[in-house]
This record gives sequence, C-alpha cells and structure tokens, in this order.
Amino acid sequence: MFNNPLAEARWLRFKANKRGFISLWIFTILFGLSLFAEIIANDKPLLVSYDNQWFVPVINEYAETEFGGEFETEADYKDPYVIELIEDNGYIVWPIIPFSYDTINFDISGAVPSEPDSVNWLGTDDKGRDVLARIIYGFRISVLFGFILTIVSSVIGVVVGATQGYYGGWVDLFGQRFIEVWSGMPTLFLLIILSSFIEPNFWWLLGIMVLFSWMSLVGIVRAEFLRCRNFDYVRAAQAMGVDDKRIMLRHMLPNAMVASLTMMPFILSGSVTTLTSLDFLGFGLPAGSPSLGELLAQGKANLQAPWLGISAFVVLSLMLTLLVFVGEAVRNAFDPHQQK
Repeated sequence: MFNNPLAEARWLRFKANKRGFISLWIFTILFGLSLFAEIIANDKPLLVSYDNQWFVPVINEYAETEFGGEFETEADYKDPYVIELIEDNGYIVWPIIPFSYDTINFDISGAVPSEPDSVNWLGTDDKGRDVLARIIYGFRISVLFGFILTIVSSVIGVVVGATQGYYGGWVDLFGQRFIEVWSGMPTLFLLIILSSFIEPNFWWLLGIMVLFSWMSLVGIVRAEFLRCRNFDYVRAAQAMGVDDKRIMLRHMLPNAMVASLTMMPFILSGSVTTLTSLDFLGFGLPAGSPSLGELLAQGKANLQAPWLGISAFVVLSLMLTLLVFVGEAVRNAFDPHQQK
C-alpha cells in the first residue's frame, strides 16, 4: 500500500488503535452522508415521473405548467393541487426526510417547538422547522468550516514557523514579538464590533477566524526548524549552495510535518467548537442558517422543549469525541517510541 516503509509502519500502528480507526470510519461515514444532505433531507422530490417524462426537482427548477398547472412559477410540490396533478399521470419519489433546513411545517396542529413524531422525527424548532434536517445540514457546515479553517490556518502557520526557525535572528525576533501582540487581540470583541456594521456570512467569518487561528502550529514548526537547521546534512546542503527554499521543503519540512499532522485533528475539533460557540452567542453564521450552536441556543431559550438542546448536544459531543479519538490514534501512530 505504501512505498515508504516508515509510512506503512505508521499506518499499521494507526489501524492497531481500534478506537481511533473505528472513530475515523464513523466520522467519515457521517460526513459523507452530510455531503448528500440535499438528497437525504429536502422539501423537493428526488424524482418526478409525469406523462412518461422524468424530472429531477432536487437539481432543476420546473414550472407548474410542466405538470399541467396554470402558473409559470416554480411548482410547489407540497401543494395538494400540484401533487394531485402529478399523481394523475405519474408519481413522486420523496427524500427520506421531506424537509429542508429552512422548511416550515405548516401542518403542525399545536404550538412550536413541537415534540418528535412520525413526521418530524426529532421534533421542530421554535419556527416549525425540522430539527433532524437542520442537524444534518448543520453538521456539514460545521465540518466544512472546520476543515477549511484548519487547512488554511495550518498552511499559514507552517510557512511562518518555518521562516522563523530557518532564518532565525531578527526574522525570528520580529515574528515572535508580532505573534505575542497579535495573539493578545480580543477576537470575540472584534467579532462583536464587526458584526454591528457587517452582516456575517460563511466566508467573512472564516476569513476573520483565519486571521486569529494561524498561530497554533507556528511554535511547533519553528522549534523543529530551529533544531533541524543545525543538522549536518542541512549544513552540508547550505555549503553546497543549495537554494534555501529547496532545503526547507525537501530536507526540513518532513520533520516538522510529523508534529504538525498529529495536531490536525485537535485543531479541527477546536475550529468546530469555535463556530458552535459563536453561533450560540449569536455572532456566527447569518440568522436562519443551519447551525448546531443556534440549535443549542434554542434549547436554552426553550427549556420546555428538551429535544432541541439534547439533539444538538448529542451530535456535537459525538463529533468532538470521534475527532479526539482519531487525534489520539494519529499522535500514537507518529510517536517514534511506540512499539509495533
């Protein structure tokens, strides 16, 4: 499987950690399912067969006139009139959960939030939206946000740490002083101030978090480069006139990446927690976005509806627990003192 014996040994050590290996599979399956959220939970049919023609409303928009209706606007597939038109000459295939994250269930007879039932399996929130659908979409947003933030901030941190560690001197001194000042910036207060005159969105929030999250790997990479730059093979490469960029990428970065990779799952879990916390406080994603933090806030505001807080808590706890187990397994796999 691997051409490198060291990489194969690390993979075998990772697989030997059953808890971490199984956690990786579970997390991968859950995330993979969430990527197809529009197919699992949607208020539009997956497939419509009408008059011997096939339609895919979950992907394309179709006017009501396509199904014998009167209006040129997009068909409302929840409308009994449209349903009757289609079923007279065909049939409809619905997703497992016939609600999207922003679909309001107007058929609820009682007050909202409504309790779990055969239609809304985990109940509805305070606006009548399906909780399970919002959890599926919210899980995807949380993980994607965490992945992007982890990758971008890690790349920046590795570059900064490598530059400081390799060149040292005034470059390292200036970098350390800048990090000391920058890390002391009150991130939450800045977000509150910016949110007062800028409407937050996914990319805006991601950009702000990158500005304050890139420092997590700087210290580790810097220490590795400070150690490696005094090795004989690095000195020999410098004496031979090898380009600094080539020395850093080819001979020093692999040593630093071992320590960096072991930190990745923990950085990812921290990124997910950060987004959840901001959403809980109301300074995260725009109102109405599917979010685990927003669902936790609803649970806090609606103590008479425990399914809101419990559902979000269970999903968030499961996600973070799986990431911690994977992180521990990766750390042990890369530990040179671990026995095969």
